[in-house]
Amino acid sequence: MDFAFDARTDELRTGLLAFMDEHVYPAEQVAEEQRARLATPWGTPQVVEDLKAEARRQGLWNLFLPDAEYGAGLTNLQYAPLAEITGRSPHLAPTALNCAAPDTGNMEVLSQFGSQEQRKQWLEPLLAGEIRSAFAMTEPDVASSDATNIETRIARDGDSYVIDGRKWYISGAMNPECAVFIVMGKTDPDGEDMRRQQSMILVPRDTPGLEVRRAMQVYGYEDHAHGGHAEVVFTDVRVPASNLIGEEGGGFAIAQARLGPGRIHHCMRLIGMAERAIELMCRRAVSRTAFGKPLAQQGVVQNWIADARVTVEQLRLLVLKTAWLMDTVGNRGAHTEIQAIKIATPRAVCDILDRAVQLYGAGGVGQDFPLAELWASARTLRLADGPDEVHQRSLARREIRQYL
Repeated sequence: MDFAFDARTDELRTGLLAFMDEHVYPAEQVAEEQRARLATPWGTPQVVEDLKAEARRQGLWNLFLPDAEYGAGLTNLQYAPLAEITGRSPHLAPTALNCAAPDTGNMEVLSQFGSQEQRKQWLEPLLAGEIRSAFAMTEPDVASSDATNIETRIARDGDSYVIDGRKWYISGAMNPECAVFIVMGKTDPDGEDMRRQQSMILVPRDTPGLEVRRAMQVYGYEDHAHGGHAEVVFTDVRVPASNLIGEEGGGFAIAQARLGPGRIHHCMRLIGMAERAIELMCRRAVSRTAFGKPLAQQGVVQNWIADARVTVEQLRLLVLKTAWLMDTVGNRGAHTEIQAIKIATPRAVCDILDRAVQLYGAGGVGQDFPLAELWASARTLRLADGPDEVHQRSLARREIRQYL
């Protein structure tokens, strides 16, 4: 395994670091100020549109998509250090580069499983950053950590499908630019194979019966930058049968294909979040004095910073190994490592951010510094794309199976 940057990665990384310094970090406060003046807090501030235009101009666009026809054609190993950099400003940089979830996963689904008509209607404007999208899977009335529990019904009726169900924490749905939902539900609820009961279907936002009911908070945050997390109700929502993605019963397999890259992308960005936290810790430590000496000379603070550096270096190596395996043996061959990073990375980054919050005291839990919001994001990722315990269960079974 060789994790050295190749020439293209090194060039993109250099350009992206400059883009972050010159454009993204200065725009963070501007975006918040502009958002406060919007007619809806879920809209896109002008500075974000300006960042998107500049990113496109510099060739820093759709870097996440390995399909060269639609994206940058980078491997997972090439994309990893770039996603890490965007994680230093996770509520702004990924959107600026058109590399923000849930759009990234939806674009991957459409590029791999969508029909030519679906790609023309939805993938192309998503790739151009002209619209946003949402992925409607999680439900409030069942344990959605087990996807076979999903109750939303997708019933065939002639040349249409009718969708009925209730979803929540549907990321991006509050954004008025969210034009389409990929909805997961059951087309065959009584099927013998539990993993062939589900299907995925495209539902335009303006379809009658689709109601974006309310914004869901995440540790008190409404996550305006990502377009919020909404409760969405589908009541007799009728769409053409041609809106089905792939075949009936293929929803579970599509979800697994979608979530694999999504999980590693989250972990890449989490490492960037941890790096931002270490930087903030160091700046705080050298600028504050307590009990007669700088915080940087306090043993406990030194331990926090040293432990954070060791942890980040370990996590980065595991993520890079996982990316390399996905490139060389495929997502299925990297299944154990994908689960390992999904367990380890959010948990460890939460701990690093918690130490940073402690170092900042009252400032660490407020809005004047990014730490509290970063912690909320990292903590949420211990649930998103499968909770820790589900991945631990699956990983342990794989380990034990070798000895049976």
